[in-house]
Amino acid sequence: MKDKKENSFQIIKRLIKFSAPYKGLFVMSLVFAIINVCLTLYAPIIVGKGIDLIVERGKVDFEGLKPIITNFVIVVAITALSQWLMTLCTNKITYLTVRDVRKKAFDKLGNAKISFVDSHSHGDIISRIVTDTETIADGLLMGFNQLFTGVLTILVTLFFMARINLKITLIVVLLTPVSLFVARFIAKNTFDMFSLQSRTRGEMTSLIEEMINAQKVVKAFGYEKRAEERFDEINGRLEKCGVRALFFSALTNPCTRFVNNLVYAGVGVFGAVIAVGASITVGDLTCFLTYANQYTKPFNEISGVVTELQNAFVCAKRVFEIIDDTPTEQDTENAYALTDINGDVDIDNVYFSYTENQKLIENLNLHVKSGEKVAIVGPTGCGKTT
Repeated sequence: MKDKKENSFQIIKRLIKFSAPYKGLFVMSLVFAIINVCLTLYAPIIVGKGIDLIVERGKVDFEGLKPIITNFVIVVAITALSQWLMTLCTNKITYLTVRDVRKKAFDKLGNAKISFVDSHSHGDIISRIVTDTETIADGLLMGFNQLFTGVLTILVTLFFMARINLKITLIVVLLTPVSLFVARFIAKNTFDMFSLQSRTRGEMTSLIEEMINAQKVVKAFGYEKRAEERFDEINGRLEKCGVRALFFSALTNPCTRFVNNLVYAGVGVFGAVIAVGASITVGDLTCFLTYANQYTKPFNEISGVVTELQNAFVCAKRVFEIIDDTPTEQDTENAYALTDINGDVDIDNVYFSYTENQKLIENLNLHVKSGEKVAIVGPTGCGKTT
């Protein structure tokens, strides 16, 4: 578990490094998020004041309600505008960052070591650059839009609630660790499952890419049945690990909603008792119930974001493996240049492997005359490219 945390932390640092050129957009997004959260939480105060002006039938202060309604409309309009501008900024940050990650990975493929290309199927490499980068974008988008605003909402809501009634606020805070426990449990059980799902998806992409490119060979050698069996086997594994990952991620919503209802019920009961004693007004209680709902909602969203981020971190790790691959060594200045080439190939007693503990080629002897064609077949990673 410690290694996972360290890996996730390192991945976050690297993603932040890729998004550093767009810090201006990040600052703008932060400003709009603060405006959005503060005004969203200020609206219930306006509503509470309006409710206090409606005492009972026939005793409504319509003159006092007019400025309150005007203020409410203005607050809602500015809130909607700030929400749109914040989303616009976070979208640009996300897709510009992922564009740079994808470009970096693609550029690295041009100088990738043969050992990397030969030990990974082409379909898996394609899956990393295309599918995995899209998953990173989805995770970052949820992280910017929901995780960031969710944390802000929690902090500002606590401030507003404490100003109304400190005792009820303490009840809300005491029930908060339950949501944190739920989020931790889900995050702990989803990382490995999303990792397995991502690897299996790469296997499937590899098989499909191989079968499409070699369709004529598949037909010529009657390989259709075995290809279907291989696909069904990989598809079955993908279905199993996908269902398990989806099961734990799907626990987020019902579990956190249950906690939310506990908080809401506790605030309602305790607040009603205090309201009977005239410690707070009905308008303040209505405002507080709205805040209780606003406070617990981000925990639901953050739990979902944590699950999505686990998937994004797994995919980012796969993409960074391409970026981190040591480039092919260039020829030295005194390298021997071939001159009199007649087209014959002679290989005598050749041994080769990428790692010491995994043998690939042993005692290979090959003699090919000019004009002859020799086919080399074998599974991925057996040394065909070499």
